[in-house]
Amino acid sequence: MSGAPTLVVHYGFHFVIPFAIARVLFGRERWLTAALLMIAANIIDADHLLATPIFDPDRCSIGFHPLHSGLAAAGYGLVLLVPSWKVRAFALGCLWHLATDSLDCTLQGTWAF
Repeated sequence: MSGAPTLVVHYGFHFVIPFAIARVLFGRERWLTAALLMIAANIIDADHLLATPIFDPDRCSIGFHPLHSGLAAAGYGLVLLVPSWKVRAFALGCLWHLATDSLDCTLQGTWAF
């Protein structure tokens, strides 16, 4: 799967689905802030700036970029233990980002493993 459908899935999962996840997990009063924190977690894509070329459509981010590694995922998982719901929302956003990128790699057939 490539092209427009992949882009819709990729960016929809990065920027739309976090609102639904936050609504379910963070409740009526906190969901919007939690969703925005989850979306802010897309900042982990800054690690793409360390790669040459910065963007390669045939490269799977998972396992290639440092903030998209298994070690980083374990760190994000540990941060879920922090008592602050805002910090947990950001960590959940990081994990959701990795899940979304994993799906994207699978759909494009670029999974590195």
